[in-house]
Amino acid sequence: MQIVKSVAEMQSICRKLRMQDGLLGFVPTMGALHKGHLSLVQRAGAECQTVIASIFVNPLQFGPGEDFAKYPRTFEQDCRQLEAEGVSVLFAPEATEMYPTGAVTTITVPGIGDRLDGASRPGHFTGVATVVAKLFHVVAPHRAYFGQKDAAQLAVLRQMIQDLNFDLELVSCAIVRDADGLALSSRNKYLSIPEREQALVLHRSLTKIEQSIASGERRSSTLLQIGRNTLETAKGIRVDYLAIVDARSLLPVASAERDVLIAVAAYVGRTRLIDNFLVA
Repeated sequence: MQIVKSVAEMQSICRKLRMQDGLLGFVPTMGALHKGHLSLVQRAGAECQTVIASIFVNPLQFGPGEDFAKYPRTFEQDCRQLEAEGVSVLFAPEATEMYPTGAVTTITVPGIGDRLDGASRPGHFTGVATVVAKLFHVVAPHRAYFGQKDAAQLAVLRQMIQDLNFDLELVSCAIVRDADGLALSSRNKYLSIPEREQALVLHRSLTKIEQSIASGERRSSTLLQIGRNTLETAKGIRVDYLAIVDARSLLPVASAERDVLIAVAAYVGRTRLIDNFLVA
């Protein structure tokens, strides 16, 4: 696996790769890789002839007081895992390479970018959209793979891709969970043993809602109350949001029909976790 640090070198490599037969798949990450990330790489490998990954802890998407400085960084271990999965090239730039002195341009996706996590973390999705757009310009993949766990991010990126005419396919991949149901996240490393047990209530609340939908309940107001009742059973949890929204616009809906997103975000101790499911 080739490790590339500079934008210019990465662009040169990717231009050559795109001239070859077959699809170029791209998996952007912030590192601290787990089985969820690797599932994206595996799907890209199954669908594309060449897989490129990136590791970049993007300072622009962290707000004041958030965990940029302590975000898990396990670069050598990450490289071993990516190489084992058949990744051809890893783009791992420094912040000064992605944001050189004098760079002032950012990308904002108004409306969608201000909902759910965007409402809780002002400016977060501007940071996400900006770095992902830059990565798309550098790599120019045919397909880019992202996890469904970051459902609000997916909605923002879909809109950005449409508005800016990126010539690529955004592929959403299923959430990967531990055996007890906890959605995998790099931030799970922050949880103490008691906090990890408390964190399971996020999945339990979504499961209760999903079961109610399967039993015929579709009213968002009733489903939200079912979810809140479950969340309230756990100590040490501070709910950020529990929402039933259109999966593309992230606007609230009155009824949980097809392509509706049921999403939750909560603080477990000092760690903010998210989870969701789509109504099929």
